This record gives sequence, structure tokens and C-alpha cells, in this order.
Amino acid sequence: QVELAESGGGSVQAGASLRLSCAFLGRTFSTYIMAWFRQAPGKQRELVAVISPGSSTNYADPVQGRFTISRDHAKNMVYLQMNNLKPEDTAVYHCAARHYSTDQYNYWGQGTQVTVSS
Repeated sequence: QVELAESGGGSVQAGASLRLSCAFLGRTFSTYIMAWFRQAPGKQRELVAVISPGSSTNYADPVQGRFTISRDHAKNMVYLQMNNLKPEDTAVYHCAARHYSTDQYNYWGQGTQVTVSS
């Protein structure tokens, strides 16, 4: 069984930075693809960034160049460094995990709120 716990959200002004953290509680962290999703009020959930067990990364176009996803295998942690935040980044951010052999994210954290004011 896998549990995910996010932290690090908050309220900031445009242009500021935040770092979100996700603790992976369970076994075999190294076999899971990790991702950050976000959902803004009235909008569908969207994929923000993905990192493979080997630390290959992919980003959604709106965050490319501003956000960086990383993972620490020694600590079973995943991070999302968010720079130059914009009001449109306001959302609840969720950490998610899927085993490399599957194509669905089976495990989700409770989410952390990020609010960016102009």
C-alpha cells in the first residue's frame, strides 16, 4: 500500500516562489512514476509535471521553464519547485503515483492549496 502526503502550499504574490513536497509512504518508491496534478475551481484536473524512476521529466506547457519536479530516492520524497508564480497557477495541487507497469495513477495525496494573488 502507498500513501502520499503533500506539504508546502500557501498564499503568495505573483512572481514569488513556492516548493511543494510529497512524502511517499510505502515500499519500492523507485518503481513508481510520480506526478503533480492541479485543479482550479471550476476547471478540470490537469497534469503539471511527471518524473520517472530514473528522473526523466515532462511538464505541461503553462509551467514549462518555471516549475521543476525532482525526487529524492534516499528520502522517498518528490518536490515541485515553482518559480515566477502567476495568478493562473492558483489551484489545489495533488501528488500522484503510478507503478511503472501501469498507466493509471492509483495513489493520490490529499492536496495542498496554492493561491497566487496579483
